Amino acid sequence: MTWDIALILGIDGLANGAIYLLAGLGLVLVFSVTRVVFVPFGDIAAFSALSLAAFEAGQVPPTIGLVAFLAAAALLTEVGSLARKGEGRRIPRALLLWGALPLLPCLIAWTAARFGAPAPVQVVASVLLVVPMAPLLARVVFQPIADASVLVLLIVSLALSFLLSGLGLLFFGPEGTRTAPLALGSLALGDGVEVGGQVILMVGTAIVLSGLFFLAFERTAMGKALRATAINRVGARLVGIRPARTAMLAYGYSSLLAGFIGILIAPVTTMYYDSGFLIGLKAFVAAIIGGLASYPATALGALAVGLFESFASFWSGALKDAIVFSLLIPVLMARSYLARHHEEEAEEIDQ
Repeated sequence: MTWDIALILGIDGLANGAIYLLAGLGLVLVFSVTRVVFVPFGDIAAFSALSLAAFEAGQVPPTIGLVAFLAAAALLTEVGSLARKGEGRRIPRALLLWGALPLLPCLIAWTAARFGAPAPVQVVASVLLVVPMAPLLARVVFQPIADASVLVLLIVSLALSFLLSGLGLLFFGPEGTRTAPLALGSLALGDGVEVGGQVILMVGTAIVLSGLFFLAFERTAMGKALRATAINRVGARLVGIRPARTAMLAYGYSSLLAGFIGILIAPVTTMYYDSGFLIGLKAFVAAIIGGLASYPATALGALAVGLFESFASFWSGALKDAIVFSLLIPVLMARSYLARHHEEEAEEIDQ
């Protein structure tokens, strides 16, 4: 391997790491607030990419029908819950939040598709279209079992991911698609090595969104409410923070990140209906490196996974995914050793 090849692989690894960084942040956010390992995260990213591809093909994105169906299911679930509790006065508010509001992105997307909107509008419509998906899925699937064990929530999350993959096959078909680049041109680094504009956009977007993510957590009331719920759900409830509301905020932020990921990765990777599953799994590896709790550690883990995947693809393209997933073994072994060490120290203190 020459230095030129190593530099090219490093650039490719940084681009992959930027995607896994955004996905890892979304997974950690949802897990810390709700205890749900949100496996369908990658499927939502795939729907965003496939929706943009449908726009570019002059078609109405089938995602509109899926979001409308989820909105109807969430609305029925919420109205039924309010009726059982005898809180009929809150039904008009539920009609607005769970019925009308999720359909607004659908209307925007339908209008953009029917009247041939320009590319920037199509990009925005594709992202907005998938934003309601995670909150709607959470209201229908996860909120009724919010007090279940983490294992039960994980099993349900896996089943939901397989269901969304099947719906993706039904709506979009088995053919792969790739969208037009969002950024053209390149940056020369010398010796014939160039960085494409799309790669620069991916890394820059990851940095900007991560910075906004940090500012939102540190400077806004919603961010502080999310942090409080992640640290102590009971304590957050005692000071007036509703965990169910913060959970929906977490799902909404996560869905927004997934939408951006789909838009960024579609021009450089052929997207299929089930491509999101691998994205979610590799982001999960990064999140595990961060202990599913630390955002900075998750960011470092995402960069490590991206670089590891890039160099592994050079040595063995067929085994690159297996090599990436093998990162879990030393990480879990190290965490197991540290946990046992802390337990032994605690026992010595008690004695």
